[in-house]
Amino acid sequence: MDAPPRSAWLLLLGGLAGWLASVALTVERFKLLTDPGYIPSCSLNPVLSCGSVMVTDQAAVFGFPNPLIGVVGFSVVVTLGVLSVAAVRFPRWIWGGLWLFNLLGVVFVCWLIFQSLYRINALCPYCMVVWAIITPLLAVCTGVLWNGRRGPLGILAEWRWTIVALFVAIVLVLIFLRFQDYWLSLV
Repeated sequence: MDAPPRSAWLLLLGGLAGWLASVALTVERFKLLTDPGYIPSCSLNPVLSCGSVMVTDQAAVFGFPNPLIGVVGFSVVVTLGVLSVAAVRFPRWIWGGLWLFNLLGVVFVCWLIFQSLYRINALCPYCMVVWAIITPLLAVCTGVLWNGRRGPLGILAEWRWTIVALFVAIVLVLIFLRFQDYWLSLV
């Protein structure tokens, strides 16, 4: 099973963006660990403050910094993206596995969004890059696996980009509503 060229490029570019954000966040995290007075480059104001996010329990859910999950996971996506751009065919189970891990990534990102908005009360710009990348990657895998099929999975594949747009719109509205006092004070 091979990915259409557009899907292959989206997989590669999305994987690269997620990987770069994860690496940048990992570097910032290690700098913060070695120098508690360090102010991360992604700490821009009281709301966009990855330094505030990095010191929370939610930033290391499994006992190590969350961005390491992104470094490893997006490395796999980039590798599959490069091979897909080169028109390498993969067995269906590879695409199914990538779809499953992207789905788990979306679930994890949804939990992190909730934590950032309602528990930590700050946003991490690098994390938000990952938030923005993970649902399109799931949509790409959904399209490769089920585009043109009949039944519920075919309907899901047909509406995948609408679902991504809806997800992004909901997250943007939640961010605006949660920090509206701050945003409105800027104008």
